[in-house]
Amino acid sequence: MGNKDTSFQKTRPLRVGEKLFSFDNPLIMGILNLTPDSFYDGGKYTDADDWVSQTRKMLDEGADIIDLGAMSTRPGAEMIDEDEELKRLLRPLRLLKREFPKALFSIDTFRSRVASRCVQEGASLINDVSGGNLDAKMFSVVASLGVPYILMHMQGTPKVMQQEPITEAIVRKIHAFFREKVSRLRDEGVEDIILDPGFGFGKSLDCNYALLQHLGDVRIDDLPLLVGVSRKSMINKVLNTTPAEALNGTTVLHTLAVLSGANILRVHDVKEAREVLSILRQYKNHQCGN
Repeated sequence: MGNKDTSFQKTRPLRVGEKLFSFDNPLIMGILNLTPDSFYDGGKYTDADDWVSQTRKMLDEGADIIDLGAMSTRPGAEMIDEDEELKRLLRPLRLLKREFPKALFSIDTFRSRVASRCVQEGASLINDVSGGNLDAKMFSVVASLGVPYILMHMQGTPKVMQQEPITEAIVRKIHAFFREKVSRLRDEGVEDIILDPGFGFGKSLDCNYALLQHLGDVRIDDLPLLVGVSRKSMINKVLNTTPAEALNGTTVLHTLAVLSGANILRVHDVKEAREVLSILRQYKNHQCGN
């Protein structure tokens, strides 16, 4: 495995709802946290006006997909019960689908029942931080729903994942995880798969950066890669910043991620991520001869 230039790498097209994405350029997934305790903006979007205004802002700034999450997965977070998760998700999803009927919404959940209910209400993707490890029915349910599935690697659960994080052979371990899980998903009939290596989910600081540097080496076949590093501790531990101060570090990591092969960026700050993509596109495609 080597550190090669895989930026803007071609991957197989992906149909999400009525849209077909060719991945000629990376996509942006905007985060809408519906939780009181997320690590960065928990409790910020608590009512209908907040949901609509933030979603409109992200769409206007260039988000391709909006990711709704109702349970914090920050290190040490406690799980909420399934009914509470659905209560937090369904009203915002219904409202946002009415307000933005052409928008694509992803649901951040590891529970198959939650996934099923939300797709019935108009969600177009399922984003499972557990990679199917926390609900044995998830793969078969996603197959029956016929929506794309984001397969993320996480060691353990959010409550314990950073107590004994992975400290070695991270690229080999993530690649093996993806290989085994993709095979199982395809056996169930799921073909539309997005890979997320799970930055910060049970990895040491050094392993997070090794994973970023060798991102293209964890890809299975030609499946798209999603990267979620926005305002995370892998920035703050290096710069001695807080999540609120981590926008500049986030921009640096987004740049490195795309240069390493990322096809989708999951972000809090859509405008700044879109600027990264615009500059990298010019960098890659300039017409000035040498």
